[in-house]
Amino acid sequence: MRIDEVAGHGKPIVSFEFFPPKTDAGFQSLFATIEELRPLQPSYVSVTYGAGGSTREKTVDLVVRIQRDIGIRAMAHLTCVGHTADQIGSVLDDLWAGGIRNVLALRGDPQVGQTTFTKTEGGFGYANELVGYVAGRHNFCIGVAGYPEGHPQCLNRSRDLEHLKQKVDAGANVIITQLFFDNADFYHFRDEARRMGIKVPIVAGIMPITNVAQIKRFVSMCGAKIPHPLLQKLESLEADPEAVYQYGIDYATQQCADLLKQGIDGLHYYTLNKSKATVDIVKRLRASGAV
Repeated sequence: MRIDEVAGHGKPIVSFEFFPPKTDAGFQSLFATIEELRPLQPSYVSVTYGAGGSTREKTVDLVVRIQRDIGIRAMAHLTCVGHTADQIGSVLDDLWAGGIRNVLALRGDPQVGQTTFTKTEGGFGYANELVGYVAGRHNFCIGVAGYPEGHPQCLNRSRDLEHLKQKVDAGANVIITQLFFDNADFYHFRDEARRMGIKVPIVAGIMPITNVAQIKRFVSMCGAKIPHPLLQKLESLEADPEAVYQYGIDYATQQCADLLKQGIDGLHYYTLNKSKATVDIVKRLRASGAV
């Protein structure tokens, strides 16, 4: 049930990311989405962790239900924000008891209302510290985040890669990247990581563009960029939502096909709890024999 048992062995993996809904109706809708994605036979799905651990119980419950009831390998996100080591240990124990063997260990964003990350007393200030703690608690497969364009709070890409190496040295087994739209950024990131001695699988994070205002908001928060030609095209179509959707799917399909041609370890789709765009992309890739 470990992701590192299927990743990095010659065949690219495909995975999807979800977030815990706020309402019961949202959970029903999410499970309908997962059912629509299940025929694509994902290698795993991941579930995010709310700011300050606000969705802790929902995250644990959701990953356990996905793996137990739907039968898809699941990965739980875990952050340092707002938690002591003992509290994080309790979450890890709950996940392990529920049969979950995969965790994505993140430092996490600043708490709501704050502009900088503040370490919780008795907790962890850096992702590599969390990785080491997770590795010592149970025999999880540990995923960590990678940033092809650099973490928004890091001074330069070289220092960012040094931090990534620290996470891998602490026990990380797989890297999942932030979203990006220029494959050249990913290839440079991957090649530099390999030169630094990082050997674990590196999975590319893909976000299909279905709404122009939405994607602008996302890239402003995560530090990614929209290449100028892509931005121009999207803005020219902005008044036509269907045209934006079709162009976004075309772009993501071409992006993924190129990545697969270059022998990447896998594709991780940020679904925003919706299935249509991801289904369309993966079906096109499979119809063309790309994956």
